[in-house]
Amino acid sequence: MTIAGPTAIIADDERLMRDQLRMRLAEVWPELQIVGEAKNGEEAVHLVGELKPDLTFLDIRMPGKTGMEAAREIGERSQIVFVTAYDQYAVEAFERGAIDYVLKPTEPDRLKITIDRLKERLDSSSNGGNGGAVNVNDSVTAMLSQLAEKIAAPKPKHLQWIQASIGQDLRMIPVEDILFFRSDEKYTCVQTAGFEALIRKPVRDLAEELDPSLFWQIHRATLVNVNAIEGVTRDIRGRHLVMVKGRPEKLEVSRSFLHLFKQM
Repeated sequence: MTIAGPTAIIADDERLMRDQLRMRLAEVWPELQIVGEAKNGEEAVHLVGELKPDLTFLDIRMPGKTGMEAAREIGERSQIVFVTAYDQYAVEAFERGAIDYVLKPTEPDRLKITIDRLKERLDSSSNGGNGGAVNVNDSVTAMLSQLAEKIAAPKPKHLQWIQASIGQDLRMIPVEDILFFRSDEKYTCVQTAGFEALIRKPVRDLAEELDPSLFWQIHRATLVNVNAIEGVTRDIRGRHLVMVKGRPEKLEVSRSFLHLFKQM
């Protein structure tokens, strides 16, 4: 079956990041068809050989074969677009190397700049120009190796982002921006200073995945950001309540978690 329009694959070891990039691409480039997804560089190389996509979005750092290693193998078979969360050095390096890149978490305005550039390159390639796939040559490889040294630290073992629903939209929320999580029977409320969102993951699962030095579980249904705690008070029933900076809510502390506040 012939596919109309440009095609692409997405390679990222984090499913949430793949989901978000796919959603953002659909918003800014609806004609682009995502024909495959990979969890690592090895899968990405295989998919390029099998599906021959026009574009390959590669997370720079993945387990096993990295995005940089995969890019060298893919060569000129597909236009490479690197995906990175390391904005300061990465942006400088990519701009110098004339390589297309996407920053995580993906924001529509910045993504549109990349998409416009990609469209120009694909148009140039189809018209016989030299705007096709970027060859990861020696100079680019050296630049990427320098970037690799800058981001060589292991990936954080704790959650860094929460994907949450706000109405009909999905949003990637940095965990440090979240004031607290509070669950009911069906959903967990994600409260930030500016908005409230909903996720289906229960507090007991979040407690295992979030950094315990940043988020304290104070109740079976509540996690609070330590930096958002303004103080602790007691009501007329003797319950201990956490006061949250900038919020009217007071979060109840279960007896089993009172020891967390002995140092305060």
